[in-house]
Amino acid sequence: MENKNNFDNGEFKETDEISYVRKDNGKKKKNEKIKLAVIFIVVFAVVFAGITVGIQLYNRSLNAPPETTTQPTTTPTVNQKVENPIDFETLQSQNSDIYAWITVGNTEVDYPIVQSPSDDSFYLKRDALTKKWSDKGAIYTELVNSKDFSDPVTVIYGHNGYGSSMFTTLHRFEDEEFFNGNEYFYIYTPSRRLTYQIISAFKYDDRHIMNNFNFANPADLQEWQNYVLNPESSALKNVRTDLDTTVDENSKIVVLSTCITNQKSNRFLVCGVLTEDEETY
Repeated sequence: MENKNNFDNGEFKETDEISYVRKDNGKKKKNEKIKLAVIFIVVFAVVFAGITVGIQLYNRSLNAPPETTTQPTTTPTVNQKVENPIDFETLQSQNSDIYAWITVGNTEVDYPIVQSPSDDSFYLKRDALTKKWSDKGAIYTELVNSKDFSDPVTVIYGHNGYGSSMFTTLHRFEDEEFFNGNEYFYIYTPSRRLTYQIISAFKYDDRHIMNNFNFANPADLQEWQNYVLNPESSALKNVRTDLDTTVDENSKIVVLSTCITNQKSNRFLVCGVLTEDEETY
């Protein structure tokens, strides 16, 4: 039977159209597959790159130094100098043996400290300013001690019994209430203020401390420090246990030594440990 939709004269035939459409659909399907493949490759590449970058950042974070919120210090803290109330220039123009000054609060102790360059007993009966004879003597140290207070133990001597002068008023430390209320004494040099916290005040015998102990020997130093911290054998004593610093082999102790009225074989000692060393202006 003749198909009226087909032409033999070369014009378009239905079968040709169907064939063309089928061919076109095949190309479209092929193109879609290619597009999908490309998209897959691109997505894979992006994901792979992201994973690679993530791994690198993670590794860097492991090797990076920990963060800190503390700001770096750019300028060191400098302690301010304190005022020096002592006119050493004038004092030393009168007597070059004057090298320091001692002040003990709520006592009358407020004097220059001297040291003879040749005779330890010179200032026992000599005035500190004039070097003239004086029963009261001066506040002095002996040649065994350096004049910069760097020794582990320095002994400063002063007379008792001349009114309220020299070291007489150190005996106020015999009173427990006074001792507890007065913790410090101060020593000035031309360039420094040294603060000493009073550890103890007690009666001691008349042995010469600097001759009886060799403070270069750690055992002797320890023995003396232990006694100052706890003068258990003394019948008269006051002791401070709450100290600003620890007493050890590096400590600097100053002993203020004076006589006891009518007790020639005894001395009264006030012992302090260095707690602060400040520059002065």
